[in-house]
Amino acid sequence: MHKKNIFIIGSKGIPAKYGGFETFVDKLTEKKIDKNIKYHVACMAKDNKEFEYNNARCFNIKVPNIGPAKAVYYDLKALKDTVKYIKENNLENSIVYILACRIGPFIKHYKKKLHKLNCKIFVNPDGHEWKRAKWNRIIKKYWKLSERLMVKHADLLICDSINIEKYIKDEYKKCNPNTTFIAYGADITRSKLNDDDSKLVEWYKKNDIKPNEYYLVVGRFVPENNYETMIVEYMKSKTNKNFVLITNVEKNEFFEFLKAKTNFDKDNRIKFVGTVYDQELLKKIRENSYGYIHGHEVGGTNPSLLEALASTKLNLLLDVGFNKEVGEDGAFYWNKEDGNLSALINELDNISQADIEEMSNKAKKRIKDNYSWELIINKYEDRFKEKN
Repeated sequence: MHKKNIFIIGSKGIPAKYGGFETFVDKLTEKKIDKNIKYHVACMAKDNKEFEYNNARCFNIKVPNIGPAKAVYYDLKALKDTVKYIKENNLENSIVYILACRIGPFIKHYKKKLHKLNCKIFVNPDGHEWKRAKWNRIIKKYWKLSERLMVKHADLLICDSINIEKYIKDEYKKCNPNTTFIAYGADITRSKLNDDDSKLVEWYKKNDIKPNEYYLVVGRFVPENNYETMIVEYMKSKTNKNFVLITNVEKNEFFEFLKAKTNFDKDNRIKFVGTVYDQELLKKIRENSYGYIHGHEVGGTNPSLLEALASTKLNLLLDVGFNKEVGEDGAFYWNKEDGNLSALINELDNISQADIEEMSNKAKKRIKDNYSWELIINKYEDRFKEKN
């Protein structure tokens, strides 16, 4: 049996420090089942070295710091190096899997080269990058054009959300895209930390938080994750539980804007506690929270949502297609209408222990049955091994 070479471009690389795509690539390589698959992973770096990690060949791409164009440069350089490597090593029947749609205007050129080498291009279209608030009008236009061209030229689009797959099929019907759905994965094991672990105890003490006496949110501090609605509604609620926000707010203009607008610093229940990169500690903080509030509105299957459902008892999700598709009946839903989320928070303060257990079990079953890494990796490997 020939080795099947899979080149992965578009994540920042492994070992994963943060980010959904990075964790995905880490798990895909770590939990590989088929010995005949060989992964080659592009990594953003300050040099051009090669190294082995999780039995994958990792190749560094040295990237200059050039603002928003940095990601485009990185993907193109990785793609160029990949074509060269495939040629030099006479690798027939390889697959180049590109994560996100950043290099649309250039993809036709590389598709020709790869098809000549009997290789296919797979693309993960990710979420709606062009909708993100941080981009100006010109950059948003570029992302939308880039998405259209990636969809047009990909041999296969692997969507990690049914909603994204539907959007791709509807929006780009003229291109007749070849799509498939394979979800993102989640880790369903419990944290290795005990309740009396010094790391956990110190974290609670430092932030003046008590186990099971707080709601939690983990995610990037950006407007499209609806922090404004969550904070305003929390301030309206009568709960005496804390609202703990694990997010990066250093030098963040949006943080200052929200503080001025909502005066959340006057409400001692609202606690911004910075970031937590220790995965076991973060998992334990999730397990010990009373509930999780999720306001993401842009994107496909969101990794922080899967992690929350896998380990938090009560999950309060913004009522949009992406979130409902994942949570189904294992979560509560809220909308952006005035008073809607605060009413839900008040209601959940008086929920019975039996109801909490029931919701917790439903959420965990949802993840176990549909989003476990083993399941996802099996689907990916089957797809990679199909005759192209």
